[in-house]
Amino acid sequence: MRDPKQILNIPTNVITGFLGAGKTTAILHLLKNKPQNERWAVLVNEFGEIGIDGQIIKGKYSEKEQGVYIKEVPGGCMCCTAGTPMRIALNQLLKHSKPDRLLIEPTGLGHPIEVIQTLTSKHFKPVIELQKTITLIDARNLSDKRYTEHPTFNQQLSIADHVIGNKDDLYKDSDRKALLIYAQEHCKKDVQIHFTENGAFTAELLNKNFIGKNKTHKPKQEWLQQDAATASKATFSLIKPIAATEELKSTGLKLTLDIQFNYLKLKVFFGELKAERMKAVLRTDRGAIAFNISTDSLSETPLEVIKENRIEIIAKEIDKKWEEKFRDCQERADT
Repeated sequence: MRDPKQILNIPTNVITGFLGAGKTTAILHLLKNKPQNERWAVLVNEFGEIGIDGQIIKGKYSEKEQGVYIKEVPGGCMCCTAGTPMRIALNQLLKHSKPDRLLIEPTGLGHPIEVIQTLTSKHFKPVIELQKTITLIDARNLSDKRYTEHPTFNQQLSIADHVIGNKDDLYKDSDRKALLIYAQEHCKKDVQIHFTENGAFTAELLNKNFIGKNKTHKPKQEWLQQDAATASKATFSLIKPIAATEELKSTGLKLTLDIQFNYLKLKVFFGELKAERMKAVLRTDRGAIAFNISTDSLSETPLEVIKENRIEIIAKEIDKKWEEKFRDCQERADT
């Protein structure tokens, strides 16, 4: 464990990947297996204004008990406006946490090269020791031109030291072969390819001095089933469609914790949702749960505590009926 008075040469990893690749799940796995005596910090950047990923991580880990410190930068790429949002958030996070390791999760639609340029700039050079960059990918998307012709998707692969073919349990042999071929054309010559499930890969890959061969690595991830707990109320806030790009838009809601959701009604709503991506942390009649829709699957993660109810939807077009349908899943509950 480093001297808490020193903020120098902090081992730092960028963990990137396109929407739905499994970045947050991978970070949760790494945090679960971090050395108990170390303090780890995570800087999370999200496409929309709501901020879901940071809440998911905070719902699993606390500063006091697990030594995990989280800082969110919502609202598009954190390197926009000459990197000012990232610089401010990173300075605040490092000053507060004084970590033994820093993980940075850029938005899936952001610019990872600009993130790395900020980390290696003169300002952060004495503080940051940039180590391996990890890019997660769902290899099934390599047959879809919406991914392979997207500059950010290819940029994420071009900077990777390790490419993680996530969701390997859903692959066909042709998907694995396609990733190996695509990596030869778009990645560094010495890139290492790994295949895994649930974002689970060994923390050894993070280290600058790690030397290994391309291999299949498939540890199983086990989630701790914990009772949900409520937190203090937050001010109601409605976010209209924001952060639009030429291809995608996002919309979301924040609601106070005196609102509880019916689990079964949520499942029906999520099943009918036509969106590229959906993330939510919600208080339900079955406890606090993080919901995640990506590609063709819905995953759920029990959480110990959440700050407030949050949902964010990313889609080509925003359906005005989504808010009404989402509110129909609510039921007033005592806190």
